[in-house]
Amino acid sequence: MIKILFADDDLKYSMLLKSFLQQHGYDVTYAGNGKKAWEQFPEVKPDLVLLDINMPEMDGYEVAERIRAIDPKVLIFFLTDRTEKNDRLKGFSLKANDYLAKPFYPEELLARIEERFSMNESEMIEEEVYHFGETTFCYNNNELRTRSSRVLITSRQADILRLLAKNIGNVVSKEMIQEAVWGTVSYANSLAVNVQMTYLRHALQHDVTVKIESLKKKGYVLSVISPE
Repeated sequence: MIKILFADDDLKYSMLLKSFLQQHGYDVTYAGNGKKAWEQFPEVKPDLVLLDINMPEMDGYEVAERIRAIDPKVLIFFLTDRTEKNDRLKGFSLKANDYLAKPFYPEELLARIEERFSMNESEMIEEEVYHFGETTFCYNNNELRTRSSRVLITSRQADILRLLAKNIGNVVSKEMIQEAVWGTVSYANSLAVNVQMTYLRHALQHDVTVKIESLKKKGYVLSVISPE
């Protein structure tokens, strides 16, 4: 059974979400604040950590940072009402795997969890890897490696980067990205592409030889440049 460590100081909300996840077969341990979550982490040994950000004694960012220092593989999702760009970027800089803005439907969280754990461990799946500049992009586990740096990105960001990597040096239109990743072309999805590109550029910041260029009215290009 998949183990989840869930930290949030809103008790009523947390009990409802905990019950929902348990009904769908997950083993959920609840922590009422960040300090308790950090203390319980070694004992629970979770497969996934769900973290609110604004918590007493220790906030979600600090919990995530401490966890990542000792466990680079456990999944971390932020569930928070802090939705500003800088908050989201900070969450991903701490190598979180996903960031859900409150309020959200429990079914949305469930779908994202199931997506992460849908791979049957008994199946042999060929690893899909792309190399550009000094970066190695492992699509199967949403991982970017640049020398000693390791960054985890979301599944949606991985889908976008995969499309750019397959067309490295060539323009990929915003419409093509929307169709491939969201399934439809719309104004809302166009704005979402802009946001995801910001996250991807931040994730690739450790490689000065790689950049994602934006070409007005054309699209995006993943380019490899010579370091100065």
